[in-house]
Amino acid sequence: MYDWLLWLQREHAWALGLIKVILLVAPILILVPGMIWWERRLLSWMQDRIGPNRTGNVTFPDKFPIPFLRGKKIPLAGLLQPIADGLKLFLKEEINPKAADKVIYVIAPWLALFPAFAIGGTLPWGPNEGVYGLLNPVADIEIGILWVLAISSLGAYGIVLAGYASNNKYSLLGGLRASAQLISYELAMGMSLAAVVLATGSLKMTEIVAAQEAALWGIPGLEAVQNWFIFTPFGLLSAIIFMVAVIAETNRAPFDLPEAENELIAGYHTEYSSMKFAVFFMGEYAAMFLLSGVFAAVFLGGHNLMPFNWDVLAAQVPAAGGFFAFMGALTYWLAPLGFLAKCVAGLTFFIWLRATLPRLRYDQLMGLGWKTLLPASVGNFIIVGRWIFFDRLYGVWAGLGAMLAGFAVAAIVYMNVVAAAKASGKGPQTRSVTMVKPERRGVVMVDPNKAG
Repeated sequence: MYDWLLWLQREHAWALGLIKVILLVAPILILVPGMIWWERRLLSWMQDRIGPNRTGNVTFPDKFPIPFLRGKKIPLAGLLQPIADGLKLFLKEEINPKAADKVIYVIAPWLALFPAFAIGGTLPWGPNEGVYGLLNPVADIEIGILWVLAISSLGAYGIVLAGYASNNKYSLLGGLRASAQLISYELAMGMSLAAVVLATGSLKMTEIVAAQEAALWGIPGLEAVQNWFIFTPFGLLSAIIFMVAVIAETNRAPFDLPEAENELIAGYHTEYSSMKFAVFFMGEYAAMFLLSGVFAAVFLGGHNLMPFNWDVLAAQVPAAGGFFAFMGALTYWLAPLGFLAKCVAGLTFFIWLRATLPRLRYDQLMGLGWKTLLPASVGNFIIVGRWIFFDRLYGVWAGLGAMLAGFAVAAIVYMNVVAAAKASGKGPQTRSVTMVKPERRGVVMVDPNKAG
């Protein structure tokens, strides 16, 4: 297969490119119904509800030819419910507002869907060698991180244009909120990724993943443990900022203000129905999944299943060299599944937040972006530069000491700023609610001996 792919790359590069695109788009389209099912089931478990459990159950008739299957019911936990919903939306009557801008109204859902697939084109879902090296990513471009930032911001265009074209005040307000969230959180997201780019010296996604296979914290003797950026102080802070910004840009709870049903009915897609309505949600789930892939590639070692360099372990412990060699081969061949598992974990985190946190007020949303995330990401970027400077001039330990000292100074400054804000009465406001009659009311005591 490897030789055939080499020949295809040499003689028919367009065909190899088409195969790469199919390997990206087809699985995502297939996984979107599964993501919807997973969100419904997970939310039902977290909120102590039943969730989808009927559509898709298989019941064999009493006269079925196989005796042990006669009359047997096999529950499928509602696995086919998303398929049934898709068919319903496809066959549902489509309503187009008379006063809407027809062209923009039709284009907007597809503008919301396209960026998600464009982001996935730069994600390395396997090692950059052998068969996987020929098949992924779709485009290993030099400006990988910049591409992600540019394309992810385009998703807001579909939402803004949907709100504008619908000729509905609620939809327009939802679109304006989406644009404000984009402006507020795009800066913090960019600065959080800039810290990683500064640390690796490259914008390419494949090189960022490869950089995380170095020794942990760059310390000699720890080459067996990979330096996933989430294990480093600056990488952990960047990961938190990046994930919060991603949640805001995908308009997911607790940042789902563009579609706040208690204020805007359904926000930007109030006037959409049938498949146009479904396309918005396809774009949302695809963006959640693929931006989780960006998070995995930048902070979680990409396709590496575990943070270990098995070849180094095999050299350090010759007695267990066979086992480590087996684990290395297993890591290589299961790399796509490992990357997929990290994407699913990110999607699960999105769902967990939706079940846990209430929606923020709009001033809280703006304050978090401008007053907390952006200053934190800029400070983190400065600390990374300080670490690189001392590391190059004075060695590993001097660089680590400078980085930790920078974080200590930043923590002291932050605590002083918060204390000053509280003293001036401009800090975070708290509210308390006191019940007039806190004692239990409306309780009926029943004597079990007299019940009946």
